[in-house]
Amino acid sequence: MTPVPQHVEEKVRRFVEGLTSEERMLVVLNRELYDGDWDDMVTDLKARLEGGPYIFKLSHRIADDLGRIERLRQFERDSGASLGEYVKLEDR
Repeated sequence: MTPVPQHVEEKVRRFVEGLTSEERMLVVLNRELYDGDWDDMVTDLKARLEGGPYIFKLSHRIADDLGRIERLRQFERDSGASLGEYVKLEDR
């Protein structure tokens, strides 16, 4: 993504400070495994969810993660910033 204006960067930093550990993990996984492409990540998670036998608890986690992803993706669309550039696992 292109550099964002200073006022947007401050908004992104405040948003990142409020992320849960689950949301932070999703941002990092998206950056590392899907090259920042939320659509690929959602497609993969939905395929896993619909793919047959699975652990019940995991299916709830995937459904929860899909909701989290939508919130993160919407923030990126609104701000024009890539959260992957701001979140590291050791943050928090």
